[in-house]
Amino acid sequence: MGYYIRYLAVMQTDTIPSSTAVEIERRACRAAPSHAAGWSAVFALMLCVGTLIASEFMPVSLLTPIASDLRLTEGQAGQAIAVSGIFAVLTSLFISSATQAIDRRVLLLGLTVVMLVSGLVIASAPNFTVMVVGRALVGVVIGGFWSMSAAIVMRLVSEDEVQRALGLLNGGNALATTIATPLGSFLGQYIAWRGAFFTIVPPAALTFLWLFMTLPSMPARGRSGAAAAFRVLRRRNVPLGIMAVSLLFIGQFALFTYLRPFLETVTGVSVTALSLILLALGLSGLLGTYLIGFVVKTRLYGLLVAMPLALAAIALALIAVGSSIVATGVLLALWGFIATAAPVGWWTWLSRTLPDDAEAGGGLMVAAIQLAITLGASAGGLMFDSSGYQATFAVSTTVLCGSAVVAFIASRRAAAAGRSEAWRGTQETA
Repeated sequence: MGYYIRYLAVMQTDTIPSSTAVEIERRACRAAPSHAAGWSAVFALMLCVGTLIASEFMPVSLLTPIASDLRLTEGQAGQAIAVSGIFAVLTSLFISSATQAIDRRVLLLGLTVVMLVSGLVIASAPNFTVMVVGRALVGVVIGGFWSMSAAIVMRLVSEDEVQRALGLLNGGNALATTIATPLGSFLGQYIAWRGAFFTIVPPAALTFLWLFMTLPSMPARGRSGAAAAFRVLRRRNVPLGIMAVSLLFIGQFALFTYLRPFLETVTGVSVTALSLILLALGLSGLLGTYLIGFVVKTRLYGLLVAMPLALAAIALALIAVGSSIVATGVLLALWGFIATAAPVGWWTWLSRTLPDDAEAGGGLMVAAIQLAITLGASAGGLMFDSSGYQATFAVSTTVLCGSAVVAFIASRRAAAAGRSEAWRGTQETA
């Protein structure tokens, strides 16, 4: 899930505070290549993001033909796709400590090659096993790339340009999310699902060549592994927040992964209409991501509670009116508007809850989100095969309501902690 991992620099040193580590990263920018070369590398990373996100989310729109061709049920195909999440979790937690002696330039180029190979493996997959291997490779790249993307950006551009460069990565992220599923559906009807996956290979090859020419040598520095990420669970309100965001993604992907079979069998849409609905979902997500920035600063916890409740209501409504193409299209546009914006709220929560340890907290959230996506897709697949879409969507509704409840408890505790700190401040002043 890639597209939900924003504003991260997970790696940090064992022996110095995270704030000092950030300063070291920024100073390293001065030893980076020229201004033009650094920005060229950033644009290459943006292409890498787009290709990676496309490879991650394209299967959602190709689930039915994949299942038919490989003689699987839709649920089994969805679980094969979910394998990438398991490997993304493991990679995001351990890649820093496992690659301490490897230059970051070499590591990133290696991950790009793995991305290219994954496209070839999936495009030529003759059976379920080979498909799983290809998705596992995608998961390795997702976890590895996102766990060090921000830290690499900080070594490519000057300090005052870091946020702008990260914004470009997020722009490529959002754009790829918008076009990946409708493009996969559109291409699948003309060149089959294997051909659609093969379209990942050329941009992956271009990404490798571009990065090879522009990335400077970036020697690895002493980093902590999974222990630093889990350490933040001892901080106030962090366990509740991680639980709430995990439930959000479990509930979301229990439904989202199986949209194509639902739309084809219940709503009865053609492939063209399916592509248009998915495009509308993506475009509304772009709008939601833009608009939430105006609200999240003052209504953070209200949004964290309201958004999963709104998604739960949409899931129930889809059960009731799923046979209507107009109603379903409107509901899914609303789903995209909310679901794509929701991670922005949770990364804002992270920055406020762990202002002095956001990097380690980000590593934990990367792992939690990827594990949640895997669990949601797998559980949704089991329910879809055994009990139909109604049971799958009902499970999604229940889990999303659970996310809202946990977020509400977290908001109450945060408010109580704020009042306690304010009272202590008053006492000290007195």
